[in-house]
Amino acid sequence: MAYVEGSHHVTLSVAHAQEDVDFHVKVLGLRFIKRTVLFDGSLPIYHLYYSNANGDPSSVVTTFPWAQAGFFGKRGTNQAREVLLSIPHESMSYWHQRLTEHDIQVTDVERFGQRRLAFRHPCGIEYFFVGNSGDQRVGHTGHGVPQEHAIHGLHGVGVHMTTPDRMLEFASESFFSQGKLAEEGDVAALQVGNQKYGNHIEITFNRTDDQGTWRYGAGTYHHFAWNVATLENQDDVKFEIEGHGYTDISELKDRKYFKSVYVRTPSGALFELAVTHAEGGWTCDESPQELGTKFQLPEQFEHRREEIFSQLEPINI
Repeated sequence: MAYVEGSHHVTLSVAHAQEDVDFHVKVLGLRFIKRTVLFDGSLPIYHLYYSNANGDPSSVVTTFPWAQAGFFGKRGTNQAREVLLSIPHESMSYWHQRLTEHDIQVTDVERFGQRRLAFRHPCGIEYFFVGNSGDQRVGHTGHGVPQEHAIHGLHGVGVHMTTPDRMLEFASESFFSQGKLAEEGDVAALQVGNQKYGNHIEITFNRTDDQGTWRYGAGTYHHFAWNVATLENQDDVKFEIEGHGYTDISELKDRKYFKSVYVRTPSGALFELAVTHAEGGWTCDESPQELGTKFQLPEQFEHRREEIFSQLEPINI
């Protein structure tokens, strides 16, 4: 029987590499675990990975810094928009102060009866800290973030769209949603899979903004990845989705650390069905202690290592 276990990672199209590293590592205290390049196409673009302490599926944020190549996107409706990160409920005031001290504008908001913090990546992408009690994923204590306040991992993905009913239908009939958890104003919350944390979808009814872009472009969300555990189950999930008529779905792509297929959902958000590679995942080319210290390349680009590295923005981790 096909299933989605929970979330796997999120991938964003950001602007410049150094400001992205500084934001995720020096401000949010995440662990830098991988520096490689975009596998698709021939243009050299970094693919940077950040995580909690253990690099758990459901904890990883990855980014493509596109400003160097002059690719810019437009945030709007009918696309994934919001990065939702899980922290302890008791840590909101700590993070409000820390973000403010790093000159990041932060706003207290209330959603579903709970306090949240809204802020933005330097390229404009919207982030929310969401409070969770009992989240056992271990946060990374980078750049002075104490363990009791460290980010556990993903809470989920925020999607904006003009016709939410189509996405609710997709989630319940084809994507193993547990049903609508909550609804408040223009926002509905769903949970996918059996994990307790990291697997929420929040859908915002948005007819105010213009259509957002789906291609690569700085300042926009690219995709949200779900953990489907095994290649056999990945096939089953794909067949389930295709069987309901959602045929805008890719063939299998080997990303070295995981194997994936991609589906364009009715919301416009691109979802990835990911299976961590059996030969070690993040540690297939670096030991757990070395993660993020070496520049890794897909095999098809290895013969161009010096050329590619010379074309990328220099970054200081």
